[in-house]
Amino acid sequence: MTERLQIQNLYKIFSAAPEAALQILANGGDKNTVFDKLGAVVGLNNVSLSVPEGAMYMVMGLSGSGKSTLARCINRLNEPSAGKILLDGRDIVPLKEEELREVRRTRISMVFQHFALLPNKRVIENVEFGLKLRGASPADRRRRADEVLSVVGLARWGYHFPHELSGGMRQRVGLARALATDADILIMDEAFSALDPLIRTEMQDELLRLQRTLNKTILFITHDFQEALKLGTRIAIMSEGELVREGTPQSIVLEPGSDYVAAFTREIDRARLFDARSVMREAAPILRSESGILVGGAEAGDPGFVLDGEGRILGALDGAALGHARQSGEIGTPSSDYVSVPENAKLIEVARSYRNGAPMAVIDEDGRLVGTLGVGELLSRMSSTSPKTASAGDRHV
Repeated sequence: MTERLQIQNLYKIFSAAPEAALQILANGGDKNTVFDKLGAVVGLNNVSLSVPEGAMYMVMGLSGSGKSTLARCINRLNEPSAGKILLDGRDIVPLKEEELREVRRTRISMVFQHFALLPNKRVIENVEFGLKLRGASPADRRRRADEVLSVVGLARWGYHFPHELSGGMRQRVGLARALATDADILIMDEAFSALDPLIRTEMQDELLRLQRTLNKTILFITHDFQEALKLGTRIAIMSEGELVREGTPQSIVLEPGSDYVAAFTREIDRARLFDARSVMREAAPILRSESGILVGGAEAGDPGFVLDGEGRILGALDGAALGHARQSGEIGTPSSDYVSVPENAKLIEVARSYRNGAPMAVIDEDGRLVGTLGVGELLSRMSSTSPKTASAGDRHV
């Protein structure tokens, strides 16, 4: 997967002379040492991460953790003190003002927590604003603004003023303004934090819907772990200006790696986080005959499934019938009494589908078998609090 954005050893020292603070940090000191000796504030301390193209990448942490400082360094509203910010491999930290303006106009858009709309401009004029700064013609920017207002469900509100809209609608205008420029990266800094809970949930759902259509690269800043889990394909957790954990939502819940991260995960509803693929067992081929391909689990008593040549299920065999097939070499007649669930189905949906005694198959979007699932694994993952090994690519920092 292409890395759209890479942050390498990024530091931000709030000081007129950051060099001494950087030296203290390089010698093993921390932000408290820097403050005690120099009175300087460490906003970011050696942060490195990579954001894949098309990812919804969440950066979260408590107040003062450095997450918003990171967002503002990426588009250089805050100037980094050291390190690199690579946009498609090009370091944007050394860019001069004119080059930086071009990056902000065309490559990186930002959605703020408090909307930042122009109150004396109509909705459509707010949406056009970035295109106007870019120098687009009135006709082109009006056409594009109409398009994105339709995308976010505000086509009928273009000629109203912001004060005539609800909070959620105003946030949609802010989102539409960012989308209008068709930038490569969308930074959302606590974009939904100021909204009421119900409107916030609606906006999260709207963003997921838009992402399925637009497949943007999004860096989303939040202090809400539930929001990070719902939206994110990967999550970076920050504390005291440092990156302390990075990985998939599921891996972070399974292996927090520290008490700080574990505190976020304790009240997580695992049934709504984990999916069928995360707990299924792969089924290996056992027999091949004219009547189909028999696959089954490795353990005694596991059910088996009979597949056609394309891997789709023809029927199931219970443990006894599977054992007989192993001994006789004959598949026999499969039963239609089984349950199939999509691999991306959340465990709460899987549990609702479960029928006592019926084998459970996990299928991909084309209906092909990818694994089997037993009630034991299902209940264990829904209730488990024991850490497990993180997958490759996850990081403890």
